[in-house]
Amino acid sequence: MGASEKAARRLGRARLRCPYCGLPQERVATLEHDWVLLEPDMTPLAHVVPADHRWIETSDGRVTVYGVCPPDPFQRCRIEHRLACPEQPLPDLWPWLTSLRGENARQAERQNEPEPPCPPEEWPDAG
Repeated sequence: MGASEKAARRLGRARLRCPYCGLPQERVATLEHDWVLLEPDMTPLAHVVPADHRWIETSDGRVTVYGVCPPDPFQRCRIEHRLACPEQPLPDLWPWLTSLRGENARQAERQNEPEPPCPPEEWPDAG
């Protein structure tokens, strides 16, 4: 265990600048032997973050997605920088909510359209 702990620490974490906003993001190793760019110094409560976006730190410093629902109410997690980046579009976290927002936008546009003209009092003789 000690050797693998040292290996994970050797991989280390690096602070990089986001190419979109210029703010720092933290490069962290995952359990799947990959890397993820996380928002530095931010650990929200896990139950407020969608299951597919909760990154939990393990004892060796790596992270893994924690999709357990509902999580422990006191569990903390990390989030990807792309979710907090002001220069990147927010991903579609809740498709039903995105659909609702689109329908509400269309409904608001329809409310701003002028009223159709009132029909005449008498209809013309169409034969």
